[in-house]
Amino acid sequence: MHQLRQVDVFGSGPLTGNPVAVVHDADDLDDERMQLFAQWTNLSETTFLLRPTNPGADYRLRIFTPSRELPFAGHPTLGSAHAWLEAGGSPRGDAVVQECGAGLVTIARGERLEFEAPPLLRDGPVDDADLATITHALGVDRSDIVDARWIDNGPGWVGVLLGDAHDVLALRPDLLALADLDVGVAGPWRDGGSDAQVEVRAFDRSTEDPVTGSLNASLGQWLAGSVLPERYVAAQGTAIGRAGRVHVRREGTAVWVGGDTRTTVRGEVSLRD
Repeated sequence: MHQLRQVDVFGSGPLTGNPVAVVHDADDLDDERMQLFAQWTNLSETTFLLRPTNPGADYRLRIFTPSRELPFAGHPTLGSAHAWLEAGGSPRGDAVVQECGAGLVTIARGERLEFEAPPLLRDGPVDDADLATITHALGVDRSDIVDARWIDNGPGWVGVLLGDAHDVLALRPDLLALADLDVGVAGPWRDGGSDAQVEVRAFDRSTEDPVTGSLNASLGQWLAGSVLPERYVAAQGTAIGRAGRVHVRREGTAVWVGGDTRTTVRGEVSLRD
């Protein structure tokens, strides 16, 4: 039996964020069993805590969607750090250091957990063909898009900036039309209609993600200190009945992404034959 925690991440209250299932002490599980369990939970991500292989890390994390493994994801990083600490994990220093497919990720402990955004794997302009696919899928005109660029830190994000938060909330996308693109859309709140400074939505060809740490990290690297303040709160999940709040801050070249974490399920799971 393995310890299991399900942690709600980025919620502004109970059950308002994005859940992640965290399996503890998972070194005895192979890739096939991890993927099978992630498919069974059917959450956006399921994670597995293992002993680190890098001497600078406190633990190693593997992150699975129902269909594939990811090198990095934001809400699983915070939720897994929360679960590891709650289970008695003791970091070597003040911060927690996570080893994952994207390398070492630092997670600071303060008012809330926050991770330092990893470097972008792909950055720069979006070509005309991909932009045409995105505008068609989102149901907008090219003139509605203020800016768009690759902001991929692992999952494959293309960032799209619209003029206003209300434009973001009004989107009714055709998700299948996105093909293999993962698209994050942001629009600033200009009329005081929210306690947040920007509204964010995240789409792939199968679903809208409730609250997305990796996307908000790369949006912060792109927009913090220019379109958005150096310190701001992003709202996400509004359109699908969630109330996520992501706290983003830039310090020099570093961008930190934080949110509240709450354990909602605690128990054991049988994953062996």
